[in-house]
Amino acid sequence: MAAVVVVGSANVDQVFRVDRIPEPGETVLSTGFANARGGKGQNQAVAAARAGASTAFIAAIGDDGFGRLTAEGLAEDGIDSSRLRTLDGPTGTALIAVDPRGENTIIVEAGANGRLAPLDEADRSVIAAASVLVMQLEIPLETVAEAAAAARAGGTTALLNAAPIAELPDALLANLDVLVVNEHEAAHLRSSSGAAELTELVPTVVVTLGAEGAELHRRGGDVVRVPAPRVTAVDATGAGDTFCGAFAAALAEGAEAGDAVRFAVTAASLSVQEHGAVPSIPHRAAIDAALAE
Repeated sequence: MAAVVVVGSANVDQVFRVDRIPEPGETVLSTGFANARGGKGQNQAVAAARAGASTAFIAAIGDDGFGRLTAEGLAEDGIDSSRLRTLDGPTGTALIAVDPRGENTIIVEAGANGRLAPLDEADRSVIAAASVLVMQLEIPLETVAEAAAAARAGGTTALLNAAPIAELPDALLANLDVLVVNEHEAAHLRSSSGAAELTELVPTVVVTLGAEGAELHRRGGDVVRVPAPRVTAVDATGAGDTFCGAFAAALAEGAEAGDAVRFAVTAASLSVQEHGAVPSIPHRAAIDAALAE
């Protein structure tokens, strides 16, 4: 039985290192290139597993070389991929440009991710047996809603990272326990009264603030601000996903929400010091050592 189950996307990232992100109509030359596993779902599953949680991944890959690379990588990270579908067609792919400051632009082709629907009884059983369900929005919204409903029925804590941002149906929001968003996503979802307004929809809301850390908002509670360690960032790709996976792993261990945010901020701060999405995700020993400092 997995402590954390992730329902989401699996991509292979094609990462170009550039001196600057090109403007519209501009061509720039790459200073380096690599293929690496990615996709918000896969990143978050890897982050949860490396943070110490027994992790299962419900996803779809294509019947191609990128799909085989994904499946092999999940096995290397000890992730239960028994609910991984292999579909005709391509695996999801992301085209990423990263500049020397660690800033990036990303274009995503959904591939098999767009056909991760519907969930079946075995999927729902895996979700119901877990402590925490983690979801994002790179798969069909109806699949996300199905997973959240299965979590609610099974008493599993349902966490949604609302990225890439989309309009969220009331029925989905009603089945969430935790919402994780960055500042831009929070601004899209709320009106004038700030992130606290979102707790009227979801009991716990975490707003990630990049290099500034994160804020924890709980319905009826005070705001908890967790600063990030000062580090030299080389690549921000996957930092938000590292946060979500590590946060879920801490919650699954029974950590109080504020402590879980602190654990996740530390994990994310380690990830930005390395290149790539999955390659940069830290293991538990490194997170514990950074926390001890």
